Amino acid sequence: MKKFGVIGLLAFLFISGFFLWWQAGNQPVNKNDTSQKIFVIAKGEGLRSITNALKAQGLIKDPVVFFLLVKQLGLDTKIQAGDFRLSPSMSAQEIAHALTKGSLDVWVTIPEGKRAQEIADILQSKIPAYTEDWRVRLNENEGYLFPDTYLIPKDATIDQVATLLRGTFDQKYASIPNTAGKSQEKVVTIASLVEREAITDEEKPIIAGIIQNRLNAGVALQVDATIQYAKGYNASRKSWWSPVTVAEYTSIRSPYNTYLSPGLPPGPIANPGLAALEAAVNPQNTEYFYYLHDKDGQIRYAITNDQHNSNKIRYGVSGS
Repeated sequence: MKKFGVIGLLAFLFISGFFLWWQAGNQPVNKNDTSQKIFVIAKGEGLRSITNALKAQGLIKDPVVFFLLVKQLGLDTKIQAGDFRLSPSMSAQEIAHALTKGSLDVWVTIPEGKRAQEIADILQSKIPAYTEDWRVRLNENEGYLFPDTYLIPKDATIDQVATLLRGTFDQKYASIPNTAGKSQEKVVTIASLVEREAITDEEKPIIAGIIQNRLNAGVALQVDATIQYAKGYNASRKSWWSPVTVAEYTSIRSPYNTYLSPGLPPGPIANPGLAALEAAVNPQNTEYFYYLHDKDGQIRYAITNDQHNSNKIRYGVSGS
């Protein structure tokens, strides 16, 4: 009987200790401290990382208790990315629920090679404060809206958004070697063509070199992406980049049609990422004047037009 009494006492002590630990871990760090902190959750950040960050910032008492609490409440799949106003006076449960109720800001991802109009579409779907006049300002910054993932206030103005994207471009551009003495406008325009034409980063310096070769020789660039840009939105395909037909090489009357107008188009046709910008600044020196992608996406280069035509026949690719 004594043995069972000891076991019962130990069980009681364990349960009591667990209860006290659980209760203490759920309490506010400081119920008298009502100051607010901005707590940021990165896109894709896991619960364990979030829990450790809350502890490090003095917002929860016990990370293990918080982790288990979130699991117990079934909130682990409901926590949102963004930033939140939290206080040390909040209990662990209050903080857990707060992280599921929407944030002050939202994470917005802008992929490489999108035109300003597509970026406007993305912002329209993400930012409650968006209005249609944003498109004008974004178009004015075509090529300089750097592709990245941004934390943007839900009540942001277009001035804030444009400054954020353009500021990131300026920072990235400043990190590229050998830009001194080169026209930034020319670099960005070439990079936008490269971004739309290349499939892999490895191709980008070579394509940039081909564009430079054609510019040096004074021959038309013949870049299909520039015609796509000139065509604009295709409602039937719901795309800003619809395929180009052979007839459109001459029927699309636009300064952006690089089949009809020699030299670079009037400005960028998309917003390039860092690899495309680096390629435009430091193009690879080759003898190539032509390239195409076969049906498997493999790029095929050629020095002469005859070689290029042979590649089109060999790999079953139509077009110029």
